[in-house]
Amino acid sequence: MTVRGWAVVAFGVLVVAGIVLAAVLIPWHRPPAPRADQLGALGQFDKGQVDKAKAFHAALRPGSYGSMLIGLVVALVLGFTPLGAWLVTLAGRPFGGHWVARALLGGLLIVLVSEVVTLPFAAWRHTIVVRYGISTQGWGAWTVDLVKGWAVGAVIGGVALLGFFAVVRLAPRWWWAWGAAGAAILVVLLSFVLPVLVEPVFNKFTPMADGPLRTELIQLADRDGVPVKDVLIADASRRTRAVNAYVSGFGPTRRIVVYDTMLTEATPGEVVSVAAHELGHAKEQDVLVGTVLGALGTAAAVIGLYLLGFWSGLLRTAGVDSIAEPRALGLLVAVAAVAGLVATPAQAFVTRQVEARADDHALELTQDPATFESMQRKLGSVNLAEPDPPAWEQFLFASHPSTVERMAAARAWARGER
Repeated sequence: MTVRGWAVVAFGVLVVAGIVLAAVLIPWHRPPAPRADQLGALGQFDKGQVDKAKAFHAALRPGSYGSMLIGLVVALVLGFTPLGAWLVTLAGRPFGGHWVARALLGGLLIVLVSEVVTLPFAAWRHTIVVRYGISTQGWGAWTVDLVKGWAVGAVIGGVALLGFFAVVRLAPRWWWAWGAAGAAILVVLLSFVLPVLVEPVFNKFTPMADGPLRTELIQLADRDGVPVKDVLIADASRRTRAVNAYVSGFGPTRRIVVYDTMLTEATPGEVVSVAAHELGHAKEQDVLVGTVLGALGTAAAVIGLYLLGFWSGLLRTAGVDSIAEPRALGLLVAVAAVAGLVATPAQAFVTRQVEARADDHALELTQDPATFESMQRKLGSVNLAEPDPPAWEQFLFASHPSTVERMAAARAWARGER
């Protein structure tokens, strides 16, 4: 069998493995929240609050979708014209066109162009979240966070690019196999490392003081069979008034993290309800499942790029000789952008199913649908979530069920219908 034939077989195996795992581990069949209950839940919101949330999201949409559109156009131009190859060549020229300079500096330049073009939309968003009282950041703090995000992305991207093109040079015929394995390992590694090393770059975490709430959260985790190392408070208030809590890490690094804003805006029972939802993710190993599926998908994507490299017309359009050379970085970004856009509705659907299962877990664990419903109402009101967003937007992009869907599901659970 030829090398290309082995690549086709490996690609097929990875795709089938991903489909089988997703079919078994993702909760595909979940009853929808009754619409009558959704409308009843919507009636629990103050009309002025609903109107404010609608106005907030209406103000955000032009910037959000404008950024998405411009970012896609830039990616397509960089990838499907010789411009991307020219920029990579330009970045490597001061270093004699060395492949390391082209890979690192060329990749950085390609990403920087995309970031700079969409930067005005990010600034526009910041003005809106400040105007509506969600953000507590001034322009200085916002800029620092932006630069931190770019720096973290540059380090991770640089390691990935350097490793990828080193493998290409060391194994020019079988780079797709080694590259797929390396990409999968990187995805798994980042899942373990990011909570421990990257989260502290953006937030300060302090242990929650001993008291009834901390004791209840620890006991809740123990009762659920998901022991946690600690309960931490994140200083989210230095950048936002939004409330949230989450469970982070694996095994010995697992901890419950509560925003400090949550402690001032929510009742202890509501904090427990949110934590119960997050423990549901840990109980069902949602992060681990997502990591495994992500690793399989990333490995398949590397092999897919190798196979795409036999499309000579595509290479000519991008002005490159091979998809495995640094000058093809623009093409790789364009392919990733198109694939990401196409996959977004499916990914959103999967995450909504997973989040709905975690909601059910919280209800089972706490046996308190009234507090769960009040918590959802509190989250929606403080975070200015649109309680009942447009159906098309919910279908295409929403990572969670809507607020009224979650409240309606709690009512149905209370009646024994879920």
